[in-house]
Amino acid sequence: MTNYAILSKIKEKQVLAWDDLDKVAPYKELDLLRALDQIEKGEHHLTETAISGLYTMLAFQRLVRHKNSDELVDVLLDKAATYDDTVPVYQSLVTVKNYLSIYFHLQQIDFHTWSIRETDFDSAKRNKLTDWQSQIESYHDATRSIRLKKKESKLETIYFQLKDALLVLEEEMETALKLIEAKRTGVPTKEINKTIQAIVKLQHEFYENFPKALNADVQRSPLDQLEDMIGLEEIKQYLKQYYSYLKYQQDRKKIGFQMIDDPGLHMIITGNPGTGKTTISRLLADIYHELGLLESNRVIEVNRSHLIGSYVGQSEENTINYIKQAVGGVLFIDEAYSLRRQDQSGNDYGQAVIDTLVSAMTSGEYANKFAVILAGYPEETRQFLWSNPGLRSRFPDQNMMELPDFEINELVQIAENNALQNDYYFTETARNSLSGLIERAKVDDTFGNARTVRDLVMKAIFSKGASETVGANDNWLEHMRIESKDLAVLDDAKDSTDPMYQLDQLIGLKNIKEEVKKLSSFVKIQQQRKAQGYPTVPIQLHAVFSGHPGTGKTTVAKIYSRLLKECGLLKRGHFILASRSDLVAGYVGQTAIKTKQKIREALGGVLFIDEAYALFRGENDFGKEAIDTLVDEMTKHNENLVVILAGYQQEMERFIQSNPGLSSRFKKYFTFLDYTAEELIEITLYHIERYHYSLDEAAKDYLLQQFSRQSIKGNARFVVNLVEEAIQFQALRIDQQVNEQEFVRINKEDVTKAWLAVKGD
Repeated sequence: MTNYAILSKIKEKQVLAWDDLDKVAPYKELDLLRALDQIEKGEHHLTETAISGLYTMLAFQRLVRHKNSDELVDVLLDKAATYDDTVPVYQSLVTVKNYLSIYFHLQQIDFHTWSIRETDFDSAKRNKLTDWQSQIESYHDATRSIRLKKKESKLETIYFQLKDALLVLEEEMETALKLIEAKRTGVPTKEINKTIQAIVKLQHEFYENFPKALNADVQRSPLDQLEDMIGLEEIKQYLKQYYSYLKYQQDRKKIGFQMIDDPGLHMIITGNPGTGKTTISRLLADIYHELGLLESNRVIEVNRSHLIGSYVGQSEENTINYIKQAVGGVLFIDEAYSLRRQDQSGNDYGQAVIDTLVSAMTSGEYANKFAVILAGYPEETRQFLWSNPGLRSRFPDQNMMELPDFEINELVQIAENNALQNDYYFTETARNSLSGLIERAKVDDTFGNARTVRDLVMKAIFSKGASETVGANDNWLEHMRIESKDLAVLDDAKDSTDPMYQLDQLIGLKNIKEEVKKLSSFVKIQQQRKAQGYPTVPIQLHAVFSGHPGTGKTTVAKIYSRLLKECGLLKRGHFILASRSDLVAGYVGQTAIKTKQKIREALGGVLFIDEAYALFRGENDFGKEAIDTLVDEMTKHNENLVVILAGYQQEMERFIQSNPGLSSRFKKYFTFLDYTAEELIEITLYHIERYHYSLDEAAKDYLLQQFSRQSIKGNARFVVNLVEEAIQFQALRIDQQVNEQEFVRINKEDVTKAWLAVKGD
């Protein structure tokens, strides 16, 4: 969607139909900001009356969001007036804004607490009355400049009633002060209190008669707050049912029914970071309080560091102290599984916390007086509960919720809302760029969801603020707008070298270059087809690199990972090298954990397993567990992980065929041929010239002859060793007779000795 496309959504008929502030505005604040940005640039087809309506609509929505007026609301109304100040809704908003300002100034006086008693001493009465006069005078000073236009409305009627009541109160207070000063009786305390009560009532009526959107800050129900949350549709549905169930049971109890097997209020909420665990916990506390199941909606948030002590008895003491604070409310324990560590020693007091918590939940003075909510990662929480039957039995299955990760479009909405709360908005192109940034960040289960998105928004705001200044005559939109350039600095730093160029610069490997280029072109075209809505052919990215050592398998794999990132298929494009020792452990169960950790490290990039056939040494070998885990994880992570298996050709073929799971997932085979004699000479010259040496013709002829006659194990690796040995022999030869020419020249004698040292024959 282009920036201009937003204007196609704006229909003049709908704008003009919004003629009453009690009607729902047809366009959201973000759409209005983007549309007005384009209108400011002259890109529109709307009449001046419609533009005035858009500015008025934006001013109203900003007033709804901030409640009290701010300078930008005045700026927007001034802009609306420059186009057409006769629009009815404009006139209504100006009036309502002024009344709202009066209301908030009046709110500064806490009339609810004002009261005067007959039995008060005269000095106390005088102090109260003098203070009240001062507060009312401050109100008059603050509102004196507000100009109200005559408009027949309920607000106007109540405002003048309030004004009259304040006048009466001031007169009554003045009379009372004169009587006190004259030391006379008959101070009109009853009349003053009655007038104050009338003002409180009028004040409430005044607020109630503002447009619904402006008096919507009355405490909303937890379910209404839940409904406002982005995504989480299944969780919303479950919580609505849970609310209905709890209310039903409460209503049954009121008419005498009993429930012995009540599931209780304790809850487990799992999910990855930033999925809303803490927010949902607070809403649960609100629900429990609203239904009368808990005395308050207080949530005491703790983690391991709050509960674990450093000496015997301190953990129990800490836990009881936090339980006492949570009585009547909720005790929220984040990452509860950290209380019991896998390698827990005798000095770790996490078990003491668990035992104390279980005891308090089920018996003694705290039982049924507070709710416990445990939160954390799904898998870790499950393992923790199953390893602790005492705790597990306190949380029935129906009291367990798993919050899903947010979808990309939901995360974009969260980002836009977060930006708007800070008075920023994304242009359409920046919004699309943000979507790409979020998708690249969403690599594994460490992704912070809403938390990561908020960080991205704040980084973009920082980027904009660090490069701009605010001038007195600047366009107001300029300092709200986040553009693609503000997001560019958040993208990963790109290697300046084109990976395809790097591939072309490699010596030899003609067949490999052709295969990689063909695959790269195929991936690019499929990505373009996908972007245009065409069906795409499945892309097989996992590969087997077979060949002798030193034939370039690792080097090509690194370039391959970068090419896949350039094509947009890999989010990170990094390269992780692994071998059997990185994946296989020495005892049952640990191999799967070790393999998963290495895979997690590689997500969004390439996992290169060298000498992969070493993983399989028979049915009873732990390597089989690594292979099974690898196959499962490849399926689970799909295109978010590319695996390359490397090794000798025949061994790799036997290895792949030994496991149906491997053979069905590896369809691309790259055969790395041994280098020819000429290619080995070229590699030799490359490495010699890297160090600013030169090879004389006799030495070159000797090496060409040797490369042609003998089989070279190690290929390029052999060449690197040969060059390093030759440089050392050259140093020994010229140590006592250094001249500038000999300093850089490597001759036949040097390479002959190096050959014998490295080749061994």
